[in-house]
Amino acid sequence: MILLLIALVCSPGLVHAQAVEASPRLTVAVEGADDGELALSIQIVLLMTMLTLAPALIMLTTSFTRIIIVLGFLRQAIGTPQMPSNQILVGLALFLSVVIMMPVIDEIREVALDPYLEKTLSQKEAATKALEPIKAFMLHHTREKDLTMFLEITGSEVPVDRSDLKLSVVVPSFITSELKTAFQMGFLLYIPFLIVDMVVASVLMSMGMMMLPPILISLPFKILLFVMVDGWHLITRSLVTAFAVTS
Repeated sequence: MILLLIALVCSPGLVHAQAVEASPRLTVAVEGADDGELALSIQIVLLMTMLTLAPALIMLTTSFTRIIIVLGFLRQAIGTPQMPSNQILVGLALFLSVVIMMPVIDEIREVALDPYLEKTLSQKEAATKALEPIKAFMLHHTREKDLTMFLEITGSEVPVDRSDLKLSVVVPSFITSELKTAFQMGFLLYIPFLIVDMVVASVLMSMGMMMLPPILISLPFKILLFVMVDGWHLITRSLVTAFAVTS
């Protein structure tokens, strides 16, 4: 036994060769698929790529953009830039977006996902069917002015049917329209809190308290006003019904 150990120590090349030969090997193979379907390995790669792009897709093609901007304006208008935290606002905006987009998600499942799982649609047909409800949602909340602008920028021809518009035109037009709507709602949110700030500043000035920052006095009143009118309920209801009414 001692001689065997000595021999192994004196011949590291043999030990390395045996270790390499005995170690497991990982091989990656890409095989073709029947009926024009992508191979499983390619499907996994595409799925991982889509997961990395999922946050951007959620922000650009759903109601998430308008909701998070309005909630950000609300936090600034109240005067508490750190409360609620960004995580809470993003989580609330995400769940509200799921509620608003649920009819679109159900339609995608019915027209694209279920038929694909039942092997009645190919991958390309399922992807095309899945994009139709999303495009219809975006077009319904996009202003004609923004669509015309991006049609001119891209040099695209105006189609007979709006559903024939390319995503390269629909997505930026939708985002531009959502930004305008979100800023309009943010402006309306600022007005009552601005009035409170002006009243408090006028009272302090009339009392001669020039060195006291008005924000220290107005902040509790703005929070009290927001709580008394049940502000979170009103804001949440307004955001959800704004999409429901126009859907």
